[in-house]
Amino acid sequence: MDFCCHRWTVLAASLACFTLFGSLLTQWPSLMQMSPRPALQDIIYATNTTVLVWYWPFASSLSVEGNVCRERFGIPNCILVDDQSLFSQADFVIFHNRELIKGQQRLPVHLTRPQEQRWVWLSLESPAHNGNLKPFAGHFNCTMSFRRDADMYVPYGWLMPHDLGTGLTVENYIPKKSSLACWVVSNYAPTHKRTAVYNKLKTIIPVEVYGGAVNKRLDDQTLLRTISRCYFYLSFENSISRDYITEKFWYNALVGGAVPVVLGPPREQYEAVAPNDSFIHVDDFSSIEELGQFLRKLAKDKQRYASYFNWRLKYTVKRFADWRERFCRICPKVSSLQTQSMYDDLDAWEWK
Repeated sequence: MDFCCHRWTVLAASLACFTLFGSLLTQWPSLMQMSPRPALQDIIYATNTTVLVWYWPFASSLSVEGNVCRERFGIPNCILVDDQSLFSQADFVIFHNRELIKGQQRLPVHLTRPQEQRWVWLSLESPAHNGNLKPFAGHFNCTMSFRRDADMYVPYGWLMPHDLGTGLTVENYIPKKSSLACWVVSNYAPTHKRTAVYNKLKTIIPVEVYGGAVNKRLDDQTLLRTISRCYFYLSFENSISRDYITEKFWYNALVGGAVPVVLGPPREQYEAVAPNDSFIHVDDFSSIEELGQFLRKLAKDKQRYASYFNWRLKYTVKRFADWRERFCRICPKVSSLQTQSMYDDLDAWEWK
């Protein structure tokens, strides 16, 4: 009798448990609606660094759908957005200088700025073309520039080590040559130092000139092919400024397969980013006549000329061809940035 009672007791308890479980299942959707759950957007911004592009440079709007930084550039924990309504959630807000100085865009000083939010001043122009920066004093926490001392260093290019394996020699990287020197130029002004150097150099050696300045434009398909036929390319910058080494060096000359003859910052600043035997600096010579004669002799010395391509056995040229990659690269820099820095005088930083 005791055994039977115990069995019925267990059965009754089991039925009660199943009844309770079934009741919970029927109420589960309503219970979930009642429970506070953080929005997915809140989770994303809480666990990543959010970079807001307030407006795109030169109106070059690019898609930021999905996780652009991770999916396109392999940069984790970094969310790139361009929706101004996300201002209060952004860790960094980027402002391109060109639109500010032209009055095409304004800083959102009317908005309440989160205490830890940092504003980034972006410019890839030389100081001579950055306009009056005094109105922006006390607004920016970070600089983003080709300058190596910028908070966020974004050069026009750099050399990346790579392993070519065996079987390749320097000669594999030297295109067939048919012209001594060439230059592609659109911004041609009599006041530029490079104009004076070119005018003197062309009386000593033949220089083929292309670009808008001479109404001989080269498109993307013909630019590098044209330059590759030249022994030397005149990588002459339009401004002489600290660390200002542009695509004229990285892309036109190095990628194009010509030895760059550079006119820009001092040699040591080129050597900080490229091997000292990968280019020829105008300042290495006491006169333009001496430079011209050196180029003539070097083009005839096959072995010595080839030595200027030794870097190709160790490196490849990396260029920023996408604004999004530049902006995503802010995130890995976060830990090294000063949290409460403020630029009271951008002009002073630019010209020092």
